[in-house]
Order: sequence, then C-alpha cells, then structure tokens
Amino acid sequence: MTLLEKIGVVHPIVQAPMAGTSTPELAAAASNAGALGSLGVAAVDAAGARAMIAAVRARSQGPLNVNLFVHAPAVQDPQREADWLAAMAPLFERFGAEPPQALRPIYTSFLEDEAMLAMLLEEKPEVVSFHFGLPQAEKIAALKSAGCLLLSTATSLAEAEAAKAAGIDAVVAQGWEAGGHRGVFDPAAADDRLGTMALTRLLVQRAGLPVIAAGGIMDGHGIRAALDLGAIAAQLGTSFVPCPESSADAAYRAALASEAAAHTVITEAISGRPARSLPNRFTEWGEAVGLPHPGYPMTYDAGKVLIAAAKGAGETGYAAQWAGQGAPLARAMPAADLIATLVAEMDGAER
Repeated sequence: MTLLEKIGVVHPIVQAPMAGTSTPELAAAASNAGALGSLGVAAVDAAGARAMIAAVRARSQGPLNVNLFVHAPAVQDPQREADWLAAMAPLFERFGAEPPQALRPIYTSFLEDEAMLAMLLEEKPEVVSFHFGLPQAEKIAALKSAGCLLLSTATSLAEAEAAKAAGIDAVVAQGWEAGGHRGVFDPAAADDRLGTMALTRLLVQRAGLPVIAAGGIMDGHGIRAALDLGAIAAQLGTSFVPCPESSADAAYRAALASEAAAHTVITEAISGRPARSLPNRFTEWGEAVGLPHPGYPMTYDAGKVLIAAAKGAGETGYAAQWAGQGAPLARAMPAADLIATLVAEMDGAER
C-alpha cells in the first residue's frame, strides 16, 4: 500500500494545486472521484486558506492536499523596481491605467507565516505540500505531529535529498515540461532542466523517498508510464485547467484550446520566477524587455496590476495562462469524468 493509499486516495492521481486556478470545487470533485484533490493557498492569508479548506470539506470528506510556497523572503531593490515600472509604463498607458507607485512583496513565504502554520495545525489537512523550498525544522515537526503527510517539489536529486534530510514523506518530481512555476529552491542557481522521465527514474533510484511524477502528463498512458518508472502516482495540472470546476476564465480556456498550446514558453516576466506559460503578449514583452526583473514576488505585483488593467480594457493577451508542454492534449470535461477517463486509459495501458 502506498503512502497515498493509506490516507484514502484510490487512484494514483494528484490534481495539482495550481494557486489561482484550482478551486475548492475542483479539489472536492477530484477527491470524490478517488484522486488527491489539492488547493494552492499561496495567494491568500491564513483566514482565506481556512475558508477554502472549509469549502472543500463541505463538498467532500476525501483526502485534501494544501500547497504552500516556501520561497526565500523577498529582498527588494528600489532602483531595479523603478526601472521595471518605467519599462512597463507604456503598457499601462495603452490601457489607460497608472502603474503602481512602488512594488510590494505581495505573497508571504510560509517561512514567515506563523498564522498559516497555526491554521494548518488546527485544520489538519491530510497532506501539506511545499513548493520553492522547505520550511524550518520546527514547522515540519509540528505538521508531522498533527498527522499531516508532507510532500515537497524537487527538480533535482539534490533537492530531493534535502527533502529527505528534512523529514519530508515523499517528493513531487517536477520535470522541465511542467506548467506553472518551476519549483527550484534557488532560482539564481544553475538549473539542469531535467525532464519528467529522467528525473522521476533518478529520484526513484537515488532519493530514498516515494516519488510522484509531474510535468507533461496528460492522460492515463502518461500515468502508467510514470508508475512503470517507479513513481507511486502522477500529478496533473494542465489536464484539470479546462474542467468547469477550475477558475480559468474564458480567454484562458480558449488559449489552451488554440495553436498556442503547442508552443509553451518559460517566462520570468510575469511573476519574477521561471514559469511555463502559453505564449501571449505578456510573454512576448518579457522576451523583448531586456531588463533584470525585480525578483519574486515584487514582479508579480506589477504583473497582476497590468493583467487587471488589460482585462478591464478587454485585452486578454496579458494574463498568467500557465500550461505544460502536454497542453495540446488537454480535454474539457468535468473533473470526475476526467479522472474516470484517466483511470480507464491507465488500465488499458497496463493491459
């Protein structure tokens, strides 16, 4: 019996947390269908996260994964931030909006969020997972004492080894193909950009922890391949974006169903950390701007204001439309139907 089976996960499928896109409705539907439903709470405070957890619990008694960002605390550079805002000024002007006067570290790292820890210790979700790094030893010990199973993203063997040393229960092997934010612990360090297949097998062989494969997996055949590599499950994100339970807007859904899905790009211009996105006007601007960004999450402060200004003017080409390299294989259907389809494909691949 795998770790996930022990907490009531029936199928070896994890619906990725996808902060900003995953919803309580999506997480509940995934858990009710036998997968592990997930919430990304990086963009909300402890009260907001508690409300999201309650919304899932009202819809499902299945296991729940709550995902946190554990990035290094922000270091601000006023000159770099001013230069970035100046470069963005023509974009804001195009939409009749004013750029921010200054940038803020809009997301609090779990490293500094004691209120979030206290909330988790009260709510006791079955799974707590970490992205961008690892929390302090005392936070890990407290969550484990509360009965939470702990997962951490790893993009390399070194990160997986750090997770094991810290007491993490299993790692999510995030390949270069994955959509959304790259989970590297140190974005300034060299990234070997290991693909999902190579990384999964490497971690299965060498990390000494159960492995969940993530990145570019879109159907049951991909899940079966991950299991054949020794993973205990596969985590899928882009597959769930077209589900009616996700918060993706009409423009995001249309872009995912378009030719753009075949040409995903890694950009740092939207948030200040590398993330795989559908190509759009924002990613094109990021490639051309030629300036160092202000870092994460200050860059995202500017990005979110621009996204809102553009959307308010009817322009949807400036948006965070995260998607992995398997995006052309996305299918629009309710989450329960998607999971049933994935299981049927997975069982067929086994035969």
